[in-house]
Amino acid sequence: MTLPTDDELATLGAAFDTFARRYKLADALGPEKPLNELDKQTLLYIAEHPGCGPSDVARFLGVANTTLSSAADRLVKQGLLERHRPEADRRAVALKLTASGKVRAQAYVDVHRELYRRMLGPLSPAERTAFISLITKIVYHED
Repeated sequence: MTLPTDDELATLGAAFDTFARRYKLADALGPEKPLNELDKQTLLYIAEHPGCGPSDVARFLGVANTTLSSAADRLVKQGLLERHRPEADRRAVALKLTASGKVRAQAYVDVHRELYRRMLGPLSPAERTAFISLITKIVYHED
């Protein structure tokens, strides 16, 4: 296997920078104050796993429980998240989104899907398949 050239690295970097700017701008287009990345990922995880515990979210995101607790506190203060004590285990904490939290999570999903549509739109079906395969290989590559 050969190493990437400096030109390849520069081209990839420029493409990622442009994509990241578009991604950040899309997040900022809503009327609400944008969430930081940890809070947004927490919101999205809980949207898909209502009733999960804080340690479930922390484990999935690869952050410390205390870090996740701070994110949950911020989301609760913004009225996007609720903490509950399940009847079966009063020591446990279950997380669920408020109605506002569900709307906000769905808005993020919708914006991301539109970004993905725009990103894949210029590609032919064969190029889309190849791109998705390659990006998946990069993401799940084990060193």
